[in-house]
Amino acid sequence: MSEITKADWKLFRERVPEWQERYMEKLLQKYVKLLTSPGDASEHFWELEKRIRNDKKHPGVMMQLEKSEAIWDIAILIRKRVITVKDLDGFSQELKDAVAAILDR
Repeated sequence: MSEITKADWKLFRERVPEWQERYMEKLLQKYVKLLTSPGDASEHFWELEKRIRNDKKHPGVMMQLEKSEAIWDIAILIRKRVITVKDLDGFSQELKDAVAAILDR
């Protein structure tokens, strides 16, 4: 697998915060739905605490960015439904092909 280009690396670092923000917005909508559903406040509180504890470990919330792992990270973000292949518009065809090869495994 080839290494990510400087241009793709720069674009990746710019887009990750946008992608994570969008993913966290979806999480917040799920939290609101949980908190406004029928049930006891204590049940909602502890369920929300459990979800946040798990969600904060998700790559849609937190990632360590390393150039050597960027192509794999993009594939993981697609597999975890944080982004779609459409979100790769603007990246090089080489990067798109490398990600597709990982996803086809």
